[in-house]
Amino acid sequence: MDSIRLRSLSHLFLALFLTFAGLGNAMAQEQASGTTAVGSAPGVSKEGVAPGATAGASPATGGGDAAAVAAGDALFKGNCAQCHAVNDVVVGPALKDISKRRPISWIIPWVKNSSKVVASGDEYAVKLFNQYQKQQMPSFQLSDAEITSIVAYIDAEGGKSSQQTAGGVSAGNAAQADGKDGAAASDGSGAGQYVNVLLIVLVVVLIVLVVTLVIIANIMKDVLRGRKDLDGRDVELLESRFDYSKIYKSNAVRGVALTVFVLAILYESVQAAMGVGLTQGYQPTQPIAFSHKLHAGTNQINCAYCHTSVYKSKSANIPSANICMNCHSQIKTESPEIRKIYRAIEKKQPIQWVRIHNLPDLAYFNHSQHTQVGGIECQTCHGPIQNMEVVYQYSALTMGWCINCHRETPLNTKGNGYYNNLVKLHDKANSAAPFTVSSNGGTECSKCHY
Repeated sequence: MDSIRLRSLSHLFLALFLTFAGLGNAMAQEQASGTTAVGSAPGVSKEGVAPGATAGASPATGGGDAAAVAAGDALFKGNCAQCHAVNDVVVGPALKDISKRRPISWIIPWVKNSSKVVASGDEYAVKLFNQYQKQQMPSFQLSDAEITSIVAYIDAEGGKSSQQTAGGVSAGNAAQADGKDGAAASDGSGAGQYVNVLLIVLVVVLIVLVVTLVIIANIMKDVLRGRKDLDGRDVELLESRFDYSKIYKSNAVRGVALTVFVLAILYESVQAAMGVGLTQGYQPTQPIAFSHKLHAGTNQINCAYCHTSVYKSKSANIPSANICMNCHSQIKTESPEIRKIYRAIEKKQPIQWVRIHNLPDLAYFNHSQHTQVGGIECQTCHGPIQNMEVVYQYSALTMGWCINCHRETPLNTKGNGYYNNLVKLHDKANSAAPFTVSSNGGTECSKCHY
């Protein structure tokens, strides 16, 4: 009878072990649910974002009209940030107070065609050209208004840094502030680590208890076998052995196993059939080891600087070698990977980049419609591109994936009189539902197939 009691006690401890394990798993899932999903675009408002702008960032308001500064921010990041910074020398000079050093009437022709200004013998232009190792600045097809907005942005950023210095916000203070934020973040992660350690300790203790009980039960069985006052039922229980062959010989168990096996085969077959033509996760090896993490992430080069037509055309073009040479004629010129660009230029051959994202010919997609008009950021479809050493296809790019986006994405109608009557009619019929792309016919077949 003592062996029966011990067996019940061991079952109790095993149940406690499983309970603690389940609680730990639930706590881990609760912590994970607090994180932001990869590839989401936090900070993207219903009204969209300016092309090239960072979602959630508020443009500076000092140094000019806020709209001009915001437009200049996007243009600066898309055209200038690769070679210039406001307060630091990069490939070219720092641009702070450029409007004080040179008049706008000089800056505009310089941005449009610097070589022409140098050839004219302009003293300041010639001095600048020689000071930076006669590195020719590319010509930019920007309007006078666009160049003026870039200058407004530079003035706003320069004024902002001056105000921070005057207010006592130095690099050291900023570092201290970052340290406080880091400490707060570490407190949160420290709490999570404490819970994990506590869970591990509990699991180890329970395992030790279960093993100990098993050992004690076996010892007690040996002791009970030597006793002579046991009745027939106790002896039968003591000597009984579980016949595991009954499990797999059971018709019910065999039927369940066969059913699970058939369902698994059917599921995998359906998934394979549905996945024909899908290339999600495709990550080919490129002819040059180009790192988006280094360029778009660490150096914060705007996508539009290399993919110049992403806001203007149906396709986001593959950058030509001369775009690479805007920086790499001066930076890492002896790198083995950069030398491959030199060889392509010398042979007058394009770099054979391997295409990753490829929609079927029957589907029409326009980049400018989404990026320029819709204000959709690159990461919405391409995932965390700024963290990828080697680019891969992040999203499924299936018809269902596109339609779901059209159904869920609010359409930016603010300030566009074309939509006024449509919005009124929509709100009258569907007052609780937002005016999405689907509300404007974005899920009709002819929008993408014609």
